[in-house]
Parts: sequence; structure tokens; C-alpha cells
Amino acid sequence: MSLIDLLTADAILPSMKVNTKKQALQELSEKAAQISGIPAREIFDSLLQRERLGSTGVGNGIAIPHGKLAKAGRIFGVFARLERPIDYEALDGAPVDLIFLLIAPESAGADHLKALARTARILRDPKVTAKLRATRDASALYSMITQTASSQHAA
Repeated sequence: MSLIDLLTADAILPSMKVNTKKQALQELSEKAAQISGIPAREIFDSLLQRERLGSTGVGNGIAIPHGKLAKAGRIFGVFARLERPIDYEALDGAPVDLIFLLIAPESAGADHLKALARTARILRDPKVTAKLRATRDASALYSMITQTASSQHAA
């Protein structure tokens, strides 16, 4: 499974302005609702439920919030580049400015874990994250993520 399969060009928030983790999750839920037709509240609730288990802030300014929903027909993502880093209770204590939301069907099982692993692998690359942080154009961000994903997928 490639990120190209998970992300559409309209699922990019190039300069999201939020002040808190909760606001970030609400905005991402709204965008995910537009893409999927699933009510934003249900998406938000599943994300909060997951965050209660432990922060999805994985370090180096990156968070990968995720949730499973019965109504999700497929795994999909939303990417946000924040205008200003926020406290996200990340594992390394660093503020977060890049967020990749993943929503999966409850039945996704291993595919959900593969999508999480692939997302984390791409966002772990400092060259990729430096480019993402330097770009405010949604289509350029989309191209960077999906091209990086396809080149890593081929490797």
C-alpha cells in the first residue's frame, strides 16, 4: 500500500493555523469528513480515544494521529503543515508542525499498520521533512509526499 492510495490532492492543509492539539485534531477531522462523508464528530472522537492511549506525536515535530471507524470504506489520510508548531505531548517533548492523519475501516487489520509504518518511514527522513516544512503550496506538498512515497515504495 502506497501513500498515493491514501492521500488525495484535496487532503492537504498547507498552512493550518491552530494553537492546541485539540484544535488540530478538530480541523483535521473536518477535512477528513469533507473527503469521506463520515461525520467530523465521529472522526474526532475516534482520534481522541486513540490519543488517550498515548500521544501520536512520534518525535521530530511529527504526529500521526489515527483512528478506526466502521463507516470508513477504505484507509485514507489528511496531511497538515502547521503555520506554527504546537505542543502535542509528543514522545520527545518537541512541538509538532507536521501532522499526517490516518483513518481506517475497523476491519483494516494489518493494512492499517502497514499504512502507519509507511507514513512514519517517509516522515522520518529529515530531507523530506525539511522540504515539507519549507513549502506552503498544497499541490507541491502533495507531489512531495506522493513522489517520495512512490520512490520509497519502489525501493
